[in-house]
Amino acid sequence: MRSAGHICLLLIMPSLGLAHNCIVDSFSVKEDFDPTKYTGKWYAVSKKDPEGIFLQDNISAEYILGSDGTLLATSQGRVKLFGFWVICADMIAQFTVSDPNTPAKMYMTYQGLASYLSSGGDEYWVIDTDYNHYALTYTCRSLKKNGTCADSYSIVFSRNPQGLPPSIQKIVHQKQKDICLSGHFKPVLQSGAC
Repeated sequence: MRSAGHICLLLIMPSLGLAHNCIVDSFSVKEDFDPTKYTGKWYAVSKKDPEGIFLQDNISAEYILGSDGTLLATSQGRVKLFGFWVICADMIAQFTVSDPNTPAKMYMTYQGLASYLSSGGDEYWVIDTDYNHYALTYTCRSLKKNGTCADSYSIVFSRNPQGLPPSIQKIVHQKQKDICLSGHFKPVLQSGAC
């Protein structure tokens, strides 16, 4: 017969394992990420928002390589400002790879093309992509003391604004679980408004 203390320990252990799996530094990113294959147009089909203002729908991004090989992007999407004003926002971004051994882990410096839009920088990790159909990106804006994320955002991109086929959705759902965000994504409307 097991003691109450032994049962208690068994109940605590799975939750400790879950916290360990959600440590941001343990997340895998796309191996041998190739920015050349990543270039071109991507459409957001679902997203997990961070805290604060974030693009709400009709989100797309066009990635190009600069003359020095740096990945650059222009993006747009609708955003609600001041709680009532919905506009199409245009952003530009530049990506820097700090460790050539993990090119899928980049730092994104971004700027709104209008004075009322934000500018700043975030980590930008390509968790997975097949370059032709889907890409899953991840950003953790602040870490908790235990190494899990306190404020993150993630976007599922598709080359097709109509979404992803079921076979690809299955892969993406598994990757969302791997970054501890399963069930946190909302669909992104692609109506052509921007």
